[in-house]
Amino acid sequence: MASRMPPGRPRRRPLGARLEWLLREHQSIHDPHHEPRNGLAWLPELRRWQARRLEHSFDRFLRDPERRPAAQFFLSDVYNEHDFSRRDADIARVLPMMQRLLPAALLETVADAIELGLLTHAFDLRMAQVLERIGGSRRRLDAVLYAQAYRECGLPRLRRHQIDLIARVGLGLGQALRLPGISTLLRLSRTPARAAGLSELQGFLERGFTAFAELGDARRFIGEIEQDERDVSRRLFAGEADPFRGPVE
Repeated sequence: MASRMPPGRPRRRPLGARLEWLLREHQSIHDPHHEPRNGLAWLPELRRWQARRLEHSFDRFLRDPERRPAAQFFLSDVYNEHDFSRRDADIARVLPMMQRLLPAALLETVADAIELGLLTHAFDLRMAQVLERIGGSRRRLDAVLYAQAYRECGLPRLRRHQIDLIARVGLGLGQALRLPGISTLLRLSRTPARAAGLSELQGFLERGFTAFAELGDARRFIGEIEQDERDVSRRLFAGEADPFRGPVE
């Protein structure tokens, strides 16, 4: 169990089967009874530090009024320390209805978002386990200790796949949420979603729609994020002295 990581190519499954598999895996990996590493003391600190690191990397986007909403959406809803289990539980409850009502392109992006959350959490569990071993008496992360744990965690192919998913989610949302009728569908579904207890899923889609509606060149924005993350990962694996190009905290 301790070495279990999700495979890197569930996208080859048919969309409905892929979503069902991802939701089952997501529930399983977040279950503390099934996956005891969820209780590791280093896990909250690791997620906190990674959130600060992303804010550091996104600084130029957050200072740009046009890009700020999309950057904030990434930090709050796509790739950060937040627990997306309620959103994904919403999806599990209404999956048959979603498959009837939502465009396949948007469903593929939702599946990519769930896969990204699943893979990121699996990496976090693996890194927290490494930190338990190498962290000694420390309980606060810094860039040096993080880089050591990152390298010991390994799995560069899956790290590359994680970045692939970041790009796919961003591009997919940017394209799917601009499809004709999506804004009307989201507006009409707001009250029923709230009544049905699906506010997390509804909020995710609405925040994504709003963020990308204000973004100019979505492809360039996502491309810069993707390249930044690939550069950071390369420098971490290479053991460079300043992988984040400046202090994180």
